[in-house]
Amino acid sequence: MAEEREAILKLGKKITDRVPQHLGLKKMTKDDPEYWGLAEVLTDEMAELALTMKVRVHYTLDQIAKMNPKHTKEECEKLCEELSRIGLFEYSWDNLDGRNPDGEKRYLLAMFVPGSAEMFMMNPEVIDNHPIIADFFERMAFLPLERVTPMVPLGGAGVGMHVIPVEKAIPATQQSVSVEHLSHWLKKYDRFGVGICSCRKQQRMRGEGTGDIEGEYCIAVGDFAIYAGETGKGRDITYEEVIEILERSERHGFVHQITNIDGENKIFGICNCAPGVCNALRTSQLFNTPNMSRSAYRAHVEKEKCVACGKCVEVCPVGAAKLGQKLCKKDGSEIAYPKALLPDETAWGRDKWNFNYKDTAKINCYETGTAPCKTACPAHLAVQGYVKMAAEGRYEDALKLIKQDNPFPAVCGAICNRRCEDACTRGTIDEPLAIDEIKKFIAQQELEAEKRYIPLCENGVGEFYEEKVAVIGAGPSGMSAAFYLREKGYPVTIFEKESRAGGMLMNGIPSFRLEKDVIQAEIDVLEAMGIEFKFNTEIGKDITIQGLREEGYKAFYVAIGAQGGRKANVPGEDAKGVLTGVEFLRNINLDEEGTRLSGKTIVVGGGNVAIDVARAALRAGSEEVQMFCLEQRGEMPAAADEIAEAEEEGIIIHCGWGPKEVVSADGKVTSVIFKKCTAVFDADHKFNPVYDENDCKSVECGNLLLSIGQSIVWDGLLEGSKVELGRGNAAVADAVTLQTAEPDIFVGGDVYTGPKFAIDAIAAGKQACESIHRFVHEGNSLTLGRDLRQFVELDKDDINVETFDNAKRQIPGKKAGVAKSSFRDLRTTFTEEQVKAEADRCLGCGATVVDENKCIGCGLCTTRCEFDAIHLSRDLPDASNMYRAEDKLKAIAPYAAKRAIKIKKNKKKD
Repeated sequence: MAEEREAILKLGKKITDRVPQHLGLKKMTKDDPEYWGLAEVLTDEMAELALTMKVRVHYTLDQIAKMNPKHTKEECEKLCEELSRIGLFEYSWDNLDGRNPDGEKRYLLAMFVPGSAEMFMMNPEVIDNHPIIADFFERMAFLPLERVTPMVPLGGAGVGMHVIPVEKAIPATQQSVSVEHLSHWLKKYDRFGVGICSCRKQQRMRGEGTGDIEGEYCIAVGDFAIYAGETGKGRDITYEEVIEILERSERHGFVHQITNIDGENKIFGICNCAPGVCNALRTSQLFNTPNMSRSAYRAHVEKEKCVACGKCVEVCPVGAAKLGQKLCKKDGSEIAYPKALLPDETAWGRDKWNFNYKDTAKINCYETGTAPCKTACPAHLAVQGYVKMAAEGRYEDALKLIKQDNPFPAVCGAICNRRCEDACTRGTIDEPLAIDEIKKFIAQQELEAEKRYIPLCENGVGEFYEEKVAVIGAGPSGMSAAFYLREKGYPVTIFEKESRAGGMLMNGIPSFRLEKDVIQAEIDVLEAMGIEFKFNTEIGKDITIQGLREEGYKAFYVAIGAQGGRKANVPGEDAKGVLTGVEFLRNINLDEEGTRLSGKTIVVGGGNVAIDVARAALRAGSEEVQMFCLEQRGEMPAAADEIAEAEEEGIIIHCGWGPKEVVSADGKVTSVIFKKCTAVFDADHKFNPVYDENDCKSVECGNLLLSIGQSIVWDGLLEGSKVELGRGNAAVADAVTLQTAEPDIFVGGDVYTGPKFAIDAIAAGKQACESIHRFVHEGNSLTLGRDLRQFVELDKDDINVETFDNAKRQIPGKKAGVAKSSFRDLRTTFTEEQVKAEADRCLGCGATVVDENKCIGCGLCTTRCEFDAIHLSRDLPDASNMYRAEDKLKAIAPYAAKRAIKIKKNKKKD
């Protein structure tokens, strides 16, 4: 065991802000981080020189040499420069203390945080050779604060960092002071630098990253910028580059903070902090003591304007903004939302801390619920938001809003199963809002190249990542993942075994429901973003996953869908003229004119795909089409409007029948024998059909199309991998991360869930994007501080909807033509007048609610709101009082005394 080094112990005691250790009330040992952190990077000679200096006092080289007579001046200079390179010392030329009129270079023994602990982290050579420094930094940002934070008044008392709002969020109508403006600090200095964020790096090295990737986010100003550049902790940048970093940080949801240890006349850094990993922001979240970092402002919502789009909630760094409801309860009262407890008048201890703050900050919704439409949608689109924009004629803005959660609004406008409408509160009054038709109208812009929305693609530092990602399968889930990965700044390649993109959208849905040019228009957007497609490439045959690894791909998203059909496993089904519905639709989509049927056709199945098959069979030349399904009419999984369309075209639907045998002559189907189905589900509502074998009938046909399910066909794709397969041959993966037993392989869409809807696959693609983003950067947890996108529907039985208009639901028109003979989609979109009339039927159920006690006044919420519904207000002017670290007791002592009196009075009341 290494012997304790006395000089290191003394230096740790000298620098630490832990009062018991600093005052000698508690002995410092080699087990304390102050010791082992310094011992890792300093020699005894360095420590002895540093011990001759006071903390945060400037010394010229002559002064240091005089205090260290056993060293020559040259030796002192060499030691000072080395200590500066390591990060224990800083140096500058300023005269803020009035003791440096000649502008000499002066050295300073830095405090730990903010100070040398960060400097150690920012020096690549130091941290690469001494990774334990990551733990040292974390401890020094935690231990000195755990007891003092409840006693810190507004403004932070010269302890740590201070939030400074997004400048454009500061109301022009309110009186502000200069220190609240970034522009004030930028005008004060003429030298700027940038360095690697020490918090992001530290959390990554500790395996606690939350997907906030390290990079050049920390801006140095003035002499500190020169120091950082000369000692390997940063590089020089221009004022214009500073502005770019600040604006880009706001786009990515990073909080501006300034150093807060030098009073109101000096800062040395502006940080752009990621809330999941920032040690400074941790004070307002873990300790629940926002005074240390909050700005003078707090966010307030104008409920009348808010549309519960949730974008402010997503960006809020501390979970102060959550979705609630706008509608009153039946008794006319409003929902009462809880407020976070603060230490101002309350005794504080570990029982008041929030150890799960990284996760709780990502809770989207209050338990009492929010808008049912957003809750019901698998992708949780901002329905109220884009409906409101449509009402205002802001169609391009609406398209941008939709594509934040769904890259394929035109596709979904044609084929979505509209769970948002099923849940719509308006449906409890008369008819639900025609949400899908409004979205379809908005998405028409995708069909016009000049109106398409091409998102900005960049990572947090305005570049592209080096890590390549492979997406296998160009269906809705694969393309969704590629869209969001590219938007994050990744090189993405989609491998597709077919000759075109689209998957089942192209090959499984007939054009009378989804025109091919609609799909292609949205695929064109992906190509414009820079996503690479490689067609006619089957993974496992043309190249293996291992081969792609060798080409540099770091992660794989497998989303090949369920592209195989299923037969009924009855005698005779191998006869000529018997096809699965999937096979038939594929043939139709590849060659509408060349795929022909003659005679009578039977379709077995009761879902939406079976309806598509039946209607396509009619268009392919069948003289008669009949459908047979196990379910009774009310149990059919097909959508009611699609059933109605089929019957309008003359398709006959027989409910409660299942195939028993296929009869053939000369090898070709001639009829099907059906048996009566008396029950489809058992008492637990599990699929377990019961038949009456004595109640049968024979139906003639020349074609039998079995649309009773889809299958997953892997071929050799997973050969040599550890991916496990489960029920229905679907891949087994984690429900949150979609990661399989092979760590770099993620799965989603039908290949994971079994056959579902396009919107489910699209939502899975975005979910996989977040996991892959974290996975390819070592040290980032796939789950910590993750937005799980969980929402709660408000109680529709306890709302006041007595006052509403009686406008009828709008109905889209149809193009001229004979439906049953045309493969074209004869449905039209709403007119602009219909869109506005329908949008006005929205009840506006949800709204954002801000817990003012948690809000730190960063202003990021205002940058996301497209409805002018959330603003900052200068509620806490004392939060702009800035102190020097050496004067912190001047702020803390009176506040702590007043607080103690309040706590005592409250105890007496209890």
